Amino acid sequence: MKRNQQEVIDRILDLLTELVDDAPANPQAKTPPMEMFTIKECTEAVRGIFEHTVRKLVAQGRVRYIRTGEGKRGKILISKQSLLDYLGGAE
Repeated sequence: MKRNQQEVIDRILDLLTELVDDAPANPQAKTPPMEMFTIKECTEAVRGIFEHTVRKLVAQGRVRYIRTGEGKRGKILISKQSLLDYLGGAE
């Protein structure tokens, strides 16, 4: 019984050590904010893409987006990186 407890404690210590070793050097460092485009900004950033195409990509779930507001006044904001990854063939 004592041996099993010691093995469990040793394993927990090993896991905690791994977590500490894998932790970022500066936990206070902020990740850069995600850049988001409106549909119109997508067409300005990528030559040759049309608003209709961007709307289809959103409807099909091929790019990451968020919807702000509701109805006609609501905006669709598309992740810049997601759009560029999709168009670059990463997805």
